[in-house]
This record gives sequence, C-alpha cells and structure tokens, in this order.
Amino acid sequence: MEIVEVGPRDGLQNEKQILSTQDKVTFIELLVSAGIRRIEAVSFARPDRVPQMADAEGVMAGVPRLDDVSYIGLVMNDRGLTRAIATGVDEVNIVVVATDTFSMRNQGTTVEESLAGLAPMVGRAQGARVKISVTIGASFGCPFEGEVSTERVMRIVRFAQQAGVDEIALADTIGVGTPHDVRRLVAAAKQETDRPLRLHLHNTRNTGYANAITGVEMGVSALDSASGGIGGCPFAPNATGNIGTEDLYYLLKRSSVEIELDFAQLLEASAFVTEKLAIATPALLGRAGWFPAPSGA
Repeated sequence: MEIVEVGPRDGLQNEKQILSTQDKVTFIELLVSAGIRRIEAVSFARPDRVPQMADAEGVMAGVPRLDDVSYIGLVMNDRGLTRAIATGVDEVNIVVVATDTFSMRNQGTTVEESLAGLAPMVGRAQGARVKISVTIGASFGCPFEGEVSTERVMRIVRFAQQAGVDEIALADTIGVGTPHDVRRLVAAAKQETDRPLRLHLHNTRNTGYANAITGVEMGVSALDSASGGIGGCPFAPNATGNIGTEDLYYLLKRSSVEIELDFAQLLEASAFVTEKLAIATPALLGRAGWFPAPSGA
C-alpha cells in the first residue's frame, strides 16, 4: 500500500492564505523526510483561476531531487502538460471529471472534450518518459448534477485504459462516498482495467477513513491524503479537506497494512503547513497522539 501525498497541491489550492514558494518547498522537504515517496507537488492550472498554484515552476525548481521520490504535477489540458514536462515532473496526473457541469466549472471543457484530448496527452507524456495517471473527478457524486452512475465512471475508465495510462484514480471530490460506493466502483473498475487503482478521498461527511480502509480491503494500490487533512476543491461548493496523512497512516498501521513512515516527521510537516496557513489542523493525530503506551500502573 502506498500513500500519495497531495497536501502541496490539493491541500493548498483551496486555502485563502497563499504560501510563499520557499514555504511550499520546505513543506515538501518535511514530507520527504517523513518517508513519503510520491508527492503531488504542484498544479499547472491557470494562475488567475488557482492563484495558490501560480508558482508551480518555482516550486519544482526548489524541491529536493532524490532517486526514490516521485513528484506529480496535476494537469487539465495540453498547455498544462507542456508546462509540467518542462519542469521535469516524474508523473502527470490528468483530470477528467465525470459530469459536464462540474467539468466546465473545473476546467472549461465538457467530458467529451476531455476524453478527446486524453490519448494525445498520454502520447506526449509517454514521449517525454513521464508516467501518467488519470483521476476521474466526481466519481462518487457531483455537486451540480447529483448521482453519478457507475457506467458513466466506467466509460472514462475504459478510455483511460485504451489511452495507455499507468494508473487510474477514482476521486470522491466532494466527499459524498460511502464504503458501499467504494466497493461498487472498485469492483466495477477491476472488470474494466488491469491498471493499478488509486482512491482520492475527502472527509467532508466524515466517511473518508471508512472509505480508505474499504479501498484497502478491495485491493487498491494507493490512497491519496493531505498532511493535516487540509484542502478541498475551489470549484465545488462546501468541499472540505482531504483525509489527513497522519490519521491515515495510523489507520493503516493499526490495521496491519505494511507501510513505514516517520510519524513524528508527519506531525512536524502538518504543524508547519497549518501554522503557515493560520488554520487549526483538521486531522486528529497531532492532538491525540499514537496508541498510548502502557502506563505501568
């Protein structure tokens, strides 16, 4: 099982406070020190639409380059992909939203337009020797169109499979999913693709961690989380933070999942970023601590 840290991107993009480039680099350095090895570091979105990500090139120029650390850049179109490749990202995460209304608000394209551009983008990324993930936004539900059918999501899964992506992520962008939905979508996706599956979960309705452990039981290969449980989507009403990396790590370890991170360093990264954002930490392990040791009484 692998934790993909999305705090430097999804965690920061919905916060009012815009961190300096150096603070973002320091945040990433702390996450690397904690043992995180896949980090969604930046988004190559339009700066006027997502000003929190306007310095993507500067962040990528400053991050520590280690052989075993993979930096991911989120892209939504061909222009973003060009920028991402130029910065030397190790992976690109291409977003295709499952509904037209949300897709238009999020990236200014219909679902069909996104799908039409997918294969050429994958080809360009492969030519640059960059790994490719596709994240299917609003897989579990849309804030504008409501329920999203399994078949609508699976159609995008099939497109991604045919395009030759390396990984497919199912995103609960607005945090409406339940374990039942995780089982439904993951089981269906496994019938459509042999690519590794990842889950991107938000804890908006307090189901994110139940969804995460259900995903583990269903055999997904990776889970997204954000340090401190920060973040959300600026184009989705009432969207709140991702599941917290430190809380997810506790859940996985106590569930006998094989994963090794430095818990104290995870808390240091979380404390750093939430202090810089001037917000309370949504995640709980920084307050509760690890499972208590015997008192000796």
